Amino acid sequence: MAPVAFSYYAQAQSNFKPPLIANNNAFLGDVFSSEKENPDKPMSAGLYRLEKGEPLVYEYTYDELKIILEGEYNISDETGQTVKAKPGDVFYFPKGTKITFTTETYGLSFYCGQRKKDAA
Repeated sequence: MAPVAFSYYAQAQSNFKPPLIANNNAFLGDVFSSEKENPDKPMSAGLYRLEKGEPLVYEYTYDELKIILEGEYNISDETGQTVKAKPGDVFYFPKGTKITFTTETYGLSFYCGQRKKDAA
């Protein structure tokens, strides 16, 4: 079996600029995906940024883990659970969870979801 190389994106937290996905203040972009290597159960990972403005309401069609890197979010779900998310906080959003993201300033997070590239 031939050796397999890893992938690397230097300083992605500060250099990768995720594209606008909703409203005028929600940005998300996949940095890497395992879709080519594992098409049956791909994982995609990247950065999500929300700036002050409209809330983003998102219903997950896949499982996702998210770690807050910078800033702050208010994260709530349909059960009434609400968290003021800060750097270092880690979240698990199971498939079917409907989440509302808001911020008074901005928030930047890293995510890894069990989905194809750019399928968020």
